[in-house]
Amino acid sequence: MPMRIRYLSLTNFRNYARLELTLPQRPLILHGSNAQGKTSLLEAIYLLATGSSPLTPLDRQIVKWEAEAEGLPYTRVWAEVAHRARILEIEAILEKKTLSTGTVRMQKTIKVDRARKRRADLAGLLNVVLFVPQDVEIVAGPPAGRRRYLDDTLCQVNAAYCDALEQYTEALHQRNAALRYLRDEAAGAGGDPSQLAPFEEILAREGVVVANGRRELIDALSQRADRIHQHLTGGAEWLRLDYQPNFDPATPPALDYQMGLNMSYHGPPKGIGAAELVSAFQEALVARRQDEIARGTTLTGPHRDEMRFMAGSPAQGTHEVDLGTYGSRGQQRTAVLSLKLAELEWMKEQTRESPVLLFDEVLAELDATRRHYLLSQVNDVEQALLTATDLDMFSADFREQAALWEVKGGIVKTGEEG
Repeated sequence: MPMRIRYLSLTNFRNYARLELTLPQRPLILHGSNAQGKTSLLEAIYLLATGSSPLTPLDRQIVKWEAEAEGLPYTRVWAEVAHRARILEIEAILEKKTLSTGTVRMQKTIKVDRARKRRADLAGLLNVVLFVPQDVEIVAGPPAGRRRYLDDTLCQVNAAYCDALEQYTEALHQRNAALRYLRDEAAGAGGDPSQLAPFEEILAREGVVVANGRRELIDALSQRADRIHQHLTGGAEWLRLDYQPNFDPATPPALDYQMGLNMSYHGPPKGIGAAELVSAFQEALVARRQDEIARGTTLTGPHRDEMRFMAGSPAQGTHEVDLGTYGSRGQQRTAVLSLKLAELEWMKEQTRESPVLLFDEVLAELDATRRHYLLSQVNDVEQALLTATDLDMFSADFREQAALWEVKGGIVKTGEEG
């Protein structure tokens, strides 16, 4: 049974008070004016697939404002998903809770078939490839956006990676808190830096998993994105993705690690075992303790990794430019389009299923050639949802084969079909 969303339900999500949709078997175009709720439908699906919103790190922004004002500060997204030989229920609930300390926080609950699960448990249940206009920031924006892209992509298919990332992130927060305590509270009392050791053990063990996962993903995406990029540019330009780790555990400790330098690596380290990598990482953390205590933060590890988009022309030989710094807006859009289509190929190969395609108003920024190439990918997947303010961006043939639903003020009119 191909992977697809059969039914979608939203409660108090963005501008939707309540929405129940049975999704069609063919491509779905959601059209209407801006700020009507088209993007919110794609955001809700992405939330179910990854456990987080692609548009905001703040869960409270997802909750419908009127619901919170009326004393119902919660959001529920639920879907019935066909997955191989069975039907799954995937649910995400966001609810404002008051802790015993009086602190108010948003609590996120993820359920699969009504049983509570972790984010890592979502891996492989609903895979999506999302393309939004803001994705150009993956190329041109800050490094945190690129790290998040890599993490969200890997977490969709690799539960072990997602689990390692969660453990790494928690240990990082704990070590940073301990660093600040040693700097501010224990400085005059002779604080013992050895209390950092338990956190460093976790950071080293899980950080190696995170770093190697990113290496392998970037290497796989780079090969595919280059081929697609050359096709889109008519062979005028090639593309290469560079992994630039803040700390490279594959470098011998004797070289003192080139912290912060823009070193580029491809693929997992060769000839070095996992235990050696973990040991090297721990040594680096211990070596930088005093500096990090003084700064109150951990400076070493994959939470400070970088990925860069390098491009060049065959006519210019080996000369290359960093598209994030020197690329035009058009070059950056083409690079991120190549990246997303490479992600689609990679995800198909990893899962042996077609992910759900989510295209949000991306045709408006593409020329006719790139628009045609992008839409041709829709024919190769089981399910695709596309948003648009102007239906004329789609060819008459494409509109004929698609379901056309109008979205207006948080209401979806499903009666207008191609």
